[in-house]
Amino acid sequence: MLFCVAAVAQSSSAPAKPIPATATCASCHRAQAFSQPGTQMGRAMQVPGDNLDLVAHPKMTFRNGAYSYSVDTRNGQSQYSVTDGTHTLTLPILWAMGAQAQTWVVEHNGKMYESLVSYYPTMNGLYLTVGDDTMAPKTLEEAIGRPLSEEDAKTCFGCHATNAIVDHKLNLATLKPGLTCEHCHTGAAAHLESAIKGDHNDLPPSLGDLSTEDISNFCGGCHRSWELVVRAGWKGPSNVRFQPYRLANSKCFNGADPRISCIACHDPHQKVVRDVAYYDSKCLACHSPTLQTAASPASPHAKSCPVAKTNCSSCHMPKVPFPGGHFVFTDHQIRVVRPNEAYPN
Repeated sequence: MLFCVAAVAQSSSAPAKPIPATATCASCHRAQAFSQPGTQMGRAMQVPGDNLDLVAHPKMTFRNGAYSYSVDTRNGQSQYSVTDGTHTLTLPILWAMGAQAQTWVVEHNGKMYESLVSYYPTMNGLYLTVGDDTMAPKTLEEAIGRPLSEEDAKTCFGCHATNAIVDHKLNLATLKPGLTCEHCHTGAAAHLESAIKGDHNDLPPSLGDLSTEDISNFCGGCHRSWELVVRAGWKGPSNVRFQPYRLANSKCFNGADPRISCIACHDPHQKVVRDVAYYDSKCLACHSPTLQTAASPASPHAKSCPVAKTNCSSCHMPKVPFPGGHFVFTDHQIRVVRPNEAYPN
């Protein structure tokens, strides 16, 4: 379920000093700056004219009870329509949330809505938006989707876009679609200005210097931290999508050991690696005595697997279908998986 925007509060902050158009993070960090925009985080939000999925599916339709939906894309613009057979509402799609499956944000009578239907690549078409499948619209306006609160807006845009939150308020004027360097590297703009002057001061804090616990909480700001999930009481297979929470539930999780942190396995500047064999070296860094060093001593419970030394994650990080969501997630609660066991919270 995507949380987006209901009301927009403009910031009173003075605009930042403009940076020369030729100066970018790629000037020094070429590899990271050129690969990161193609990642799922880099494409977390898409706008009309830059949405390849909608271009590839110029006409999509779906029926839900008394209402029929269509999403039509032409000349770089996409329209979201709902009809009861007599009356029709057609609204421009303002933002697409999601790098693969997409939920759209539209506006009607000054309110912003999360579309009641979304695009799912596994279905190659439309179906009800995750979390909104219990809605039973009685009017054409209700059939648009879920109206969004201001707090939902901050959560949605704060995670799917860059510079969307200014002075704790949502500001669409400063928003950049997707996650760019400054979303995770606080102070990147100031550092770039310093680099232009040649003094290379104002270095953003290095995420690599954070403890495993702090990295988990940092990534959990969007992917949901252990504390947030516990406090919210989110139980059952639907919490499989909250990777920091699931990882922290693992027996091998150690908040001080860098070998079990989010960035030990995933480079935020690269696309997620889908080859399970790639992660074997990550597992064996703890679970194979021959690969341990004085700098990375064995963990107390890091036993060697008696079954295999390859494709570790295929057994110990099972695939879990998301309830009603047409997704399958890799469960980051690392464990010995036994047949027919209940989903562990």
